[in-house]
Amino acid sequence: MATPSRTTAPDAVPVPVDKRPETGAPRPGDLPRIVPRRRIGRLLTATAALLVFAMVVNSVVRNDAFQWDVVGRYFTTSAVLDGLLLTLWLTAAVMVLGFLLGIPLAVMRLSTNPVLSTLSWGYVWIFRSTPLLVQLLLWFNIGALYPTLGLGVPFGPQFVTVKTVNLLGPTLTAVIGLTLHEAAYATEVIRGGILSVDSGQTEAAQALGLGKWRTLRRIVIPQAMRSIVPTAGNMLIGTLKGTSIVSVLAVHDLLYSVQLVYNQTYQVIPLLMVATLWYIAVTTVLSAGQFYVERHYARGAARALPPTPLQRLRARVAALPRARSRATTPKTTV
Repeated sequence: MATPSRTTAPDAVPVPVDKRPETGAPRPGDLPRIVPRRRIGRLLTATAALLVFAMVVNSVVRNDAFQWDVVGRYFTTSAVLDGLLLTLWLTAAVMVLGFLLGIPLAVMRLSTNPVLSTLSWGYVWIFRSTPLLVQLLLWFNIGALYPTLGLGVPFGPQFVTVKTVNLLGPTLTAVIGLTLHEAAYATEVIRGGILSVDSGQTEAAQALGLGKWRTLRRIVIPQAMRSIVPTAGNMLIGTLKGTSIVSVLAVHDLLYSVQLVYNQTYQVIPLLMVATLWYIAVTTVLSAGQFYVERHYARGAARALPPTPLQRLRARVAALPRARSRATTPKTTV
């Protein structure tokens, strides 16, 4: 009896044959396993970076000059915590007031009225061109420039006059100087965010009969926040660190508080490390908050939101068994 010939059509897909149980050989139709290319340069670079990082950590931890026991002793003292609270309050007040002043200035800058746009441009030009320390010192010595301040008719009589001697204390001077300086940068940030919105959005709102202010509040600003939030987050962190400059005015912020302590104990390095660690801790919290705010305003603009750190950790943990199974699977050849 003749055995039927095993012929297949020219376009037929070969069917893999089952493995032979006695040898465990692969099926003829199996595709070869793809092995990622070994990148020796990347591995060597990562190893060198980890080595340098370990050397830096070792030099910091084992260096007795840092006096970590002194750092731990003063880290949560009442003087340091009071300075930290004042720094946080000053940062929040300056950011809120700066952006409240920056919003109308940005609208004025974009206005078709030449007077309003010129005044806004001049404000930004002056306060961005003058160093912050100079501005603070000028406000602190305002009494030497204007012994009295009055309210009345220009070039005419004044109805209310106030003597400026001891009018502005150190803290109020810091708030005014930092706010006016921050408003100049906030103006440009808001203006750039508004300009990043496509003009078709405004045209569509006008076609629906929406007014200018409603279009700005309901259409333009929510979309501009995607461009405003990253820069505003950087400004917030910069303002937090920039408040340390008010120590020249004897404002009891975080830096000035530790300076008062090490002027008495002469333990300069450990007290500066206390301030450094607090700045790092607060900046880390603000950076995490900035990430979630950016993620919130990215809705509708991205196909998929960026994963949160917890989601990334879960994905890596879930990928470990698969990576382990691929590593233990023997390589086979056909």
